[in-house]
Amino acid sequence: MTVSSAQASIRPYHEIDLSSKAFWAQSAAERETSFALLRKQSPISWQPPVEDAWMPDPEDLGYWAVVRHADIVDVSRRNEVFISSQGVQFENLPPDVLRGSQSILAMDPPDHTKIRKLISAAFTPRQVKRIEEQINSNARELVDSIAQRGNAEFVTEVATKLPMRTVCDMIGIDRDEQEKVAHAAEVIIGWNDPDVRGGRERGPALAEVGWYLTKLARTLAAQRRAEPRDDLISALVNAEVDGERLNDVEISSFFTLLCLAGTDTTRQTATHAVKALTDFPDQRAWLVEDYDGRINSAIEEFVRWASPVMTFRRTAVEDTELGGQRIRAGEKVVMFYASGNWDTEVFADPDRFDLSRSPNPHVGFGGGGIHFCLGNQVAKSQLRALFRELLTRIPDFQAGNPVMLEGNLIHGVKSLPIQFTSEQSR
Repeated sequence: MTVSSAQASIRPYHEIDLSSKAFWAQSAAERETSFALLRKQSPISWQPPVEDAWMPDPEDLGYWAVVRHADIVDVSRRNEVFISSQGVQFENLPPDVLRGSQSILAMDPPDHTKIRKLISAAFTPRQVKRIEEQINSNARELVDSIAQRGNAEFVTEVATKLPMRTVCDMIGIDRDEQEKVAHAAEVIIGWNDPDVRGGRERGPALAEVGWYLTKLARTLAAQRRAEPRDDLISALVNAEVDGERLNDVEISSFFTLLCLAGTDTTRQTATHAVKALTDFPDQRAWLVEDYDGRINSAIEEFVRWASPVMTFRRTAVEDTELGGQRIRAGEKVVMFYASGNWDTEVFADPDRFDLSRSPNPHVGFGGGGIHFCLGNQVAKSQLRALFRELLTRIPDFQAGNPVMLEGNLIHGVKSLPIQFTSEQSR
């Protein structure tokens, strides 16, 4: 059965409101104060619909907030009970919007199984090797571009460009198109921030960049069917599993997802890590002592500390229990990854940036299950390459104060100034 409006409407909302704009306008540390109280007292709390939704729904009665690490992992792994096909954001969006922008994120088996197999078939050892070589080259080129100056705006000059170049190189997007792709991805991710939209209304701004990415994907797919290259689009249009191939809708939807998820999470993780290495110089020194031997564990802490994706939603399809709380069919549950990554039941001293932390079962790539991040190895390769260049070429970099992105999805930084001794002055 599904929950009725009468049943849900009489349920009181928790006094700690995680849905308000005021809550998300706070710093991560201020939000963590609320999360800590909820983890201790009400780890599964009933919350009102998110404030200032893009598409307000009068039938939306709220959601269950999941703030404890164990419960986030439970939701992530019980994909047969907590489904994704009704959306992964707080608010309810039309099916065509979900299909066009969220691809396999908003799919359940058997569709998810089929599409993920086809996409995985495109990530051959040859493709991964080619990607790694390009990542290393792009990281060197970007640090080259700032190393002689002594200062830079890290987000726009480095953190944004590396993952965008990686994704565009993977897909097969020419350099002269990459700035437009980067802009489109930024608007979709940061639609709630008026600065990112350039003052435009949400609807027209999102429609314009969404259609741009869709048209570009379909144009590239047609070109690669006619003249294949050594890139991901060519691999995707030709990938075949059990006699099935991806159609243009599936390709353009995954293309849009890759431009978003494949760029912004790495960008934010790198930016937060640069700030953390400034604030915790002992950890920078520890990493530099044995970079190759320590960078892999360091990256896991980069991701935990940044928690670049802050929230993801599922919808219950049957009555169930979660963390001792009864959940009815049809009710939404929202996982708060940032809270899970600070859960003191799992992480000792979570406020300590500890690059040697082990084990480090963060939920930065999801809490496991079928939706675990497909591109996590590519993201780690980028972070490995970038910080090798930074710590070798401009090892004394110091980050200033970040300007944060508004919103409840991405733990975003809009700008972060850095200063360092230029190469020519050393």
